[in-house]
Amino acid sequence: MWRHQLMTTSRCFSTSIRALHWWDHVCPAPKDPITSVTEAFLADTSPVKINLGVGAYRDDEGKPVILQCLRDAEAKIAGCDFLESISSAVSSKLVEESVKLVYGKDSDVIKEGRYAGVQALSGTGACRLFAEFQKRFHPESQIYLPNPTWSNHHNIWRDAQVQQNTFSYYHPDLKGLNFTALMDDVKNAPDGSFFLLHPCAHNPTGVDPTEEQWREISHQFKVKNHFPFFDMAYQGFASGDLDRDALSIRIFLEDGHLLGCAQSFAKNMGLYGHRVGCLSVLCNDMKQAVAIKSQLQKIARAMYSSPPVHGTSLVSTVLSDPDIKALWVKEVKGMANRIQTMRTNLQESLWQLGSSLNWQHITNQVGMFCFSGLTPKQVDWLAREFHIYMTHDGRMSMAGVTTGNVNYLANAINEVTKYGENA
Repeated sequence: MWRHQLMTTSRCFSTSIRALHWWDHVCPAPKDPITSVTEAFLADTSPVKINLGVGAYRDDEGKPVILQCLRDAEAKIAGCDFLESISSAVSSKLVEESVKLVYGKDSDVIKEGRYAGVQALSGTGACRLFAEFQKRFHPESQIYLPNPTWSNHHNIWRDAQVQQNTFSYYHPDLKGLNFTALMDDVKNAPDGSFFLLHPCAHNPTGVDPTEEQWREISHQFKVKNHFPFFDMAYQGFASGDLDRDALSIRIFLEDGHLLGCAQSFAKNMGLYGHRVGCLSVLCNDMKQAVAIKSQLQKIARAMYSSPPVHGTSLVSTVLSDPDIKALWVKEVKGMANRIQTMRTNLQESLWQLGSSLNWQHITNQVGMFCFSGLTPKQVDWLAREFHIYMTHDGRMSMAGVTTGNVNYLANAINEVTKYGENA
């Protein structure tokens, strides 16, 4: 008996020891380059600190904004019972209105039902859904990402086990688009490759192709039979005009491309915490659209089942109510105009300080971000000495610039750039 008890005790002890080692091999993940900026900012106790890392809109006092159109939408849906019975209808309405926003309400693909659309968890979720779809139905394909691009794009397609490549985009000396190299990479990619494109307000550079350049890109995509996938995270923030910011996609549409698009309402509706987005894939006909939608829904089902309904109701109400939508369009333009004003003010402040550098790119670039040209060493100096935080590649969120801090920011940038690479 005692031998049996001893062996039982020994086995339990051994099992307990093994259990202690289940996760010993797990190391901390590398910090996200964007969230780590916010963490450093929050830990700083300086009263003059500035956060230029976050890609969400802030007002001229540096505070998050609740748009009036959302307050109106909230009032309209107040008292509604968010029950299972209405969630499907609300989601369908969101998709219906979202695709009108990006492809145009009179587009043939909408009239003919030639799109597969599903609600997604903001733009990140829409990209992740498409990456999984790509891997499942084109397992040998790869995705070409612009160099540079939003850092999370690499994570998304990597975790979906899709092979990645890059194509030329930004010219660091010109601080603008490297169009010749971009076109060469499009031409040299294997026929039928997948490309991720930013339709407007490119993140992180703020550099967009011109209309003529978009037409050349679209033409070359047709020649090479490439598949364009657009990540529309900032519609309205480039020009203040929602239709103008969708011009690149509509050029591809006119040229007869089948394409995919991820949409996010985190920025242009100030709904970052609600994770409201849409994924749409254009199809040859309605039958194909039904099949693709069913596959997207199947992928989503295994990932997160279904998204929450409240934020969805807000967005679908804003987009479907003519009066509330008109107010939203006005508010989007106001946000874009404030960012453009801050670009101009920062540029002028730097010139007034006598900076010998050319800061024309600040106003040449568009949207939420300015690719400043600051080196990692200069970025570190700004954080250490001036309590100004941005990502190491020098990307500044212009939404974090206000009339109250723009001169302080300009002075700090002027100080760290006086000595060039030796700063």
